[in-house]
Amino acid sequence: MAGGGDARGELQAYVRELVEPLVGCASPGGARIRPGVSVAHYPDTAADLEGYARPLWGLAPLAAGGGDFGHWDLWARGLAAGTDPGHPEYWGTADGIDQRTVETAAIGFALALAPDRLWDPLTGKERDRVGAWLASYLHVRTPENNWNFFPVMVSLGLDRVGYGHDRDARHARLDRLEGYALNGGWYADGDTAQRDYYIPWAMHFYGLIYAALAGDGDPARAARFRQRAADFAPGFRHWFAADGAAVPFGRSLTYRFAQGSFWGALPYAGVDAVPYGEAKGLLLRHLRWWRERSALTSPGGLLSIGYGYPQPALAEQYNSPGSPYWAAKAFLPLALPADHAFWTVPEEPAADLPDALAQPDAGAVLLRSGGDATLLSGRQYNHWARGGSAKYAKFAYSTRFGFSVPVDGLGPEPAAYDSVLAVSDDAGDAPRHFRIREDQDDPAVEDGNTVRSTWRPWPDVEITTWLTAAAPWHLRTHRIRTGRALHTAEGGFAVDRDAGLTLRQEVDGGAVVVNEAGELSGLRDLDGAREGRVVEPLSGTNVLARRTALPTLVTQLEPGEHWLRCAVLGAGPGQAAAWDGEAPERRY
Repeated sequence: MAGGGDARGELQAYVRELVEPLVGCASPGGARIRPGVSVAHYPDTAADLEGYARPLWGLAPLAAGGGDFGHWDLWARGLAAGTDPGHPEYWGTADGIDQRTVETAAIGFALALAPDRLWDPLTGKERDRVGAWLASYLHVRTPENNWNFFPVMVSLGLDRVGYGHDRDARHARLDRLEGYALNGGWYADGDTAQRDYYIPWAMHFYGLIYAALAGDGDPARAARFRQRAADFAPGFRHWFAADGAAVPFGRSLTYRFAQGSFWGALPYAGVDAVPYGEAKGLLLRHLRWWRERSALTSPGGLLSIGYGYPQPALAEQYNSPGSPYWAAKAFLPLALPADHAFWTVPEEPAADLPDALAQPDAGAVLLRSGGDATLLSGRQYNHWARGGSAKYAKFAYSTRFGFSVPVDGLGPEPAAYDSVLAVSDDAGDAPRHFRIREDQDDPAVEDGNTVRSTWRPWPDVEITTWLTAAAPWHLRTHRIRTGRALHTAEGGFAVDRDAGLTLRQEVDGGAVVVNEAGELSGLRDLDGAREGRVVEPLSGTNVLARRTALPTLVTQLEPGEHWLRCAVLGAGPGQAAAWDGEAPERRY
């Protein structure tokens, strides 16, 4: 995507490029779009609705801004069929907490932005059925989290097409949602420890749409939504590398460039806390970064389940083949006219940001070095999502090196222990059963550059971990109080080994690998007592690189109190020389 006057046209073309391959996956009536076989926990009917609805997050702004798309008849025909109880492609109604509720939000949003494409082509009876079907979702049971926004989006669509409905239900949802607001523009996504991309791509995204579409009738609430987004924006910049990559962290990473949707929602709602030129740069660099990887992420033109490549091991239990099209949220600013300031101002380069930023509400410190961004995590966990401990409770998440998800729990290779301290009480010299940090007690952000937490892999083992940003390094300190003998293995960042390794070094007190691209990952034991090893995790574990090498420190501990300290370096081309310099001093 160019930064000049044709950026808007290129984004319009990108929407069409993403959605047109789905046309061949549509059912005869248009209501079911099935880009692959679903193994999500909900029925295929809901998965097929997901395939139909999620592209609308991009198609509706495209239409609202005057962009062309040659298959609107398919989506209009599908809306009529999917809401008709007498049609074989009927979507059905909600049964308790139901995936269909999620997808109604995209339909309501599309009616609000592009009624001429979806509503106007329908007959009177079809409109009555569509309106009644959508209105039935205003009172459905939802989890107490961002799902409360879905009936709000439905209500906005029904408002636009003039279909009478219960607006009090909308305002009750909005009141609940505002109860999730925290400090500094952060939200809690319900009663959870997660502070992940659901804050920018859901809580803020929907709030800003509401402010833009309904703000005149609810000005105080709209002002609060805008102000919270303005407060959040400066810190959220730290989650993006200079090249546009976002920190891979948390669940639902298969939604990919929805990570950048917040930057387009700001100008859509008229929020310029981050100047439009800077927001434009953040969004366009992010989309460029993903488009450069489209050969891997979109084989055959269809977005795959995965992150850097098709990776079923990354999927949550709620991911169907249509799920990745939430990425289309990144195209919201296409609804803005061509003469809007967001399109006319020059794209600004990445801002010069501090080396470290503490975000206490996220329990994180963001570290910057060489243009890369790394999130040090010390608060979050998730027991429900598949691979939740890997997605939230590892020590570090990097725009360059990503993180790894286990394919099995038995041993370092299948479990891919990057950025963790893994501990085992197996007898003998070849342990296979390890535990890592999952729950985190008493978390805190200290001194502006350190996150601390305590975790207990067994009742008689207590580990307190401090993670400290010291760009380009980060420091890890663990105080271990154990009533049993332990094997320990601590991993650095996993490095892509497909192009070959130019350095693979294992010594007492350290381990380091460097690949042909000049990327380096290494650990130095600051007490010099641990043994360095390089592990090759199973293929398909890392979210960015298909095959990796992982520097690791290992040792055995007897019952008692122990301190383990190391300095960890992850560096890109031109930064690897830092390994030959002095590592930062230990702190604890």
